[in-house]
Amino acid sequence: MRFADGPRVSSEVGIGAGAARVWAVVADIAAPALHSPELMRVEWLDGATEPAVGARFAGHNRSRRLGEWRTVVQIVEFEPEHAFGWVVLDADGRFGPPADDPDRPMATWRYTLEPRSDGGTLLRQSARLGPGRSGLTAAIDRMPDLEEQLVVGRLDELRTGMEITLRGIKARAEQDD
Repeated sequence: MRFADGPRVSSEVGIGAGAARVWAVVADIAAPALHSPELMRVEWLDGATEPAVGARFAGHNRSRRLGEWRTVVQIVEFEPEHAFGWVVLDADGRFGPPADDPDRPMATWRYTLEPRSDGGTLLRQSARLGPGRSGLTAAIDRMPDLEEQLVVGRLDELRTGMEITLRGIKARAEQDD
């Protein structure tokens, strides 16, 4: 497995709430930070106050391996009750020259909602790494012979974070339904 191949990871959860209720939680950009082991907080940028294609927000992150860092997130897909996608940009240049190009993100993330016949919703979260520079590419630069292990390790970390986040979203959506 190579970084250049755009490695992907996903996780999903069935939620006992309708798509409208699940969407209300998913479309709240602060919701993942309530549960994620890596994303600590978010804040809108450039005067944005709600999700829309092109809107940006900052993500403040922390991990034991990489320390703390800030990313800029740009929403690239926003289809109510169906899909919410965003790209993560290294606009501060933590992992190389500042990169503010949504076509070369550090990662692309997406939630998709699928109504179930029982009135519930299947919520899927997915991520694709690259093609832009990130903490992972910096580690690969330092240890190219360990690229596969580094990529697999990062995907495992992201999957664990997704599972925790999805459980939190599920609990919130079912509690408030």
